[in-house]
Amino acid sequence: MSRSFLIAAILLSSCLPSFAQKHLVSYTLYQTTTKKEFQEMLKKRHLPKASAPAKYDVDVYDVIYYTKWHDGSTIKASGLYFVPRGVKKGSPELVYNHGTRVGKGRHKHLGGEEYFCLAMAMDGYAVALPDYIGLGHGDKFHLYQVAESLGQASVDMLLTVREMDDSLHIKTNGQLFLSGYSEGGYAALATDKLIQDKYPNIHVTAASPMSGAYDMTGVEGQVMFKSYTEPHYLPYLLGSYNEVYHMVPDVKMLYKHPYDSLIPPLASQKPNLDDIIDFLPPIPGNMLKDTFVNMYLHDPNFPLIEAVKKNNLYDWKPENPVQLCYCDSDEQVTPLNAFVAYKQMKIDGAKHVTLRRAGKDFHHNRCALVAMLYTKMYFDSFRHGHKYGAKGSAGSRIMADIAKMILSHQKKDDHHEHRHRS
Repeated sequence: MSRSFLIAAILLSSCLPSFAQKHLVSYTLYQTTTKKEFQEMLKKRHLPKASAPAKYDVDVYDVIYYTKWHDGSTIKASGLYFVPRGVKKGSPELVYNHGTRVGKGRHKHLGGEEYFCLAMAMDGYAVALPDYIGLGHGDKFHLYQVAESLGQASVDMLLTVREMDDSLHIKTNGQLFLSGYSEGGYAALATDKLIQDKYPNIHVTAASPMSGAYDMTGVEGQVMFKSYTEPHYLPYLLGSYNEVYHMVPDVKMLYKHPYDSLIPPLASQKPNLDDIIDFLPPIPGNMLKDTFVNMYLHDPNFPLIEAVKKNNLYDWKPENPVQLCYCDSDEQVTPLNAFVAYKQMKIDGAKHVTLRRAGKDFHHNRCALVAMLYTKMYFDSFRHGHKYGAKGSAGSRIMADIAKMILSHQKKDDHHEHRHRS
């Protein structure tokens, strides 16, 4: 080989991305929704067309990509990518993080928070919806409320869809938004922090996390010892934390009988929570051994306390604008999480963090619907030229008020509606 050819080969190879930089494994068309179909969907739900503008037909792709397990090994994860057709000026990017799920696989049709992603895409946003690690078609199992895992899955999903954009002829406008609800609100803030800490080439325009449990040691640490509507969150958390932080050799060592035989399948395989929810005590801490509870309460070096501290998300300084959405009557994620995060971020020097109350009387499920409206209004303000975000147009605020009135008169059971997806 001549010296000139060798030099050329070296220069060429240095310009090509390495395999490690590639995230995309595969993608397939999952569903296409036209503007007309979306408008019919709104009509069936007795919603005005103005509540969710339908400007574009939307293709939804089922995506498989590479991400990292907690030990650094490469694994596969999945998600959906909502692509509006024919946005001439370029689409803003949105990474939306869903609420807590436990089942693998993919439904045949869109549902739940996926409709919000569809609505955003109908208005021109290119929306990435990661399944997280261990859900959808991914490897391993889900690591619940583990900030780094949630953030990494979201960042790698973003990098994956950016790889897809050229082949799908998608133009983006340089704006990137982050949002999500419940665990997804926590995941959105985790993604924002991870990008700021480790991905200097990714610029976040704004984030709007909704009803997330950001204060894991303080606010959420008290939930374990009070009557709680969703006691299954505790074993989901302990199973995940034990996998990552190795608190005890076997997770069933944490539980009293009979929970020591009920909980391990939940912690390792994540079956349908409805199969065991009725067997759990209303006070989550009552399923734990007394020795474990005493160490948690009185030993500051107890491994669980150290694990929880690593997953707090309130004590840092976001450089990009952040809107923290909450509802006063949220029975699953107390608004104190948003208050603590807002106060500490301001102390840390954050200049553009705001609180947004989505509702006074809404429980967790209904709160999501209004919080999503406020999130869209916030993001749209950046599209319209606001540098640090605004409340939204007068028309949008009126629409949000109408939505609140409609929801206030509904009598559905929030708890049972939300359990399968929150």
